[in-house]
Amino acid sequence: MADALLLEAGVMFAAIAAVSFAAARLDVSPIPFYILAGVALNEFVLGRAGLPHVTDTAFVSLGAELGIVFLLFFLGIEFDPERLIADRARLGAAAAVDFAVNFGVGLALGYLLFGSVAAGVVVAGVVYVSSSAVITKTMLDVGWIANPESAPILGTLVAEDLVVAVYLAVLSAAVLGGGSLGAAARPVAVAVGFLLLLALFAYLGTRALERMLATTSTEYFVLRAVGTTVLVAGAALSLGVSEAVAAFFVGMAFSSTSAVHELEETLSPLRDVFAAVFFFWIGLVTDPFAVLDVLVPLAAAVAVSVPTKVASGFYGGRVYGLDDRRALRVGLGMVTRGEFSLIVAATALAGAGAALDVAAAQDIYALAVGYVLVMSVLGTALMQYAGVIERRLP
Repeated sequence: MADALLLEAGVMFAAIAAVSFAAARLDVSPIPFYILAGVALNEFVLGRAGLPHVTDTAFVSLGAELGIVFLLFFLGIEFDPERLIADRARLGAAAAVDFAVNFGVGLALGYLLFGSVAAGVVVAGVVYVSSSAVITKTMLDVGWIANPESAPILGTLVAEDLVVAVYLAVLSAAVLGGGSLGAAARPVAVAVGFLLLLALFAYLGTRALERMLATTSTEYFVLRAVGTTVLVAGAALSLGVSEAVAAFFVGMAFSSTSAVHELEETLSPLRDVFAAVFFFWIGLVTDPFAVLDVLVPLAAAVAVSVPTKVASGFYGGRVYGLDDRRALRVGLGMVTRGEFSLIVAATALAGAGAALDVAAAQDIYALAVGYVLVMSVLGTALMQYAGVIERRLP
């Protein structure tokens, strides 16, 4: 058993390494290549043909989770808690418009496509939330992380992740479970309480973290940073809180220490390895043949939600005082959807039968899988070629 799992892991890493060569030769982001490699080697493609394939083992799933954790940890490192507080008015305005426009469009789209309010609420979650993990990695790849457009992008991503932490609790308890909003009160209260504690830790924990990281050994330094981050993320997930949001707050706590540069140097290889596993995992769980049955709803979702996300992102950039060119980059940067859209759809599929019809839940899941695949590729391409797009616009 162990030898088969190790062989599958070897095939996965070899495939990731192979497509990275192609991405480097073409001078494009490797993210779509990682995703497509997962699609090519999964049970729905090779397995359907009766050939050996890579399965979604516990190792791959855990590696994907660690990819999300480390990507959001690095996102947090770029944030200063005092800066986040200072930007609260602008961030609130940008996040409110982002939610109203994109959640509203998703709600209407889901109702029109599947004929029920419950389906509308699920599709709204799939369409609304951008991918913090994919966008963060792409920003690092294309060099936007130090640019002015990074502030509204990262701030809006954090706001979305916080909204989704509450949304998932309400979705599971009230919409899919057939219960009431009262049934969702406890998990929502636990999530909010844990996030408040993390925010307090990020604001007040600088001295404790400085003492913990005070060592001349790189080995001990990495182990202490990784141990803290993964422990907090795991605790959050066990309480029903997004591990991504928790990792962000841990990174934000570390951002106030004097070890930021060393953290970036020592942990970036770890981040990139597990990030590649995460993108591969997206492809690994994608059934391209199931997506064929929902091509019309998929085309409608893409056609409607790309312009609305660009428009709300552009507004967010203007709220932050950016010029039109950089505000457009904010809009283009927010297009990508990823891990949370899949989680929303999987939650709906698992809880179908009460307020949401099982057949509709299956169609929504297939739609979400195709949607994430298309938007991951399209979003990274829009960010990479933003300069070309800017030159072709007035």
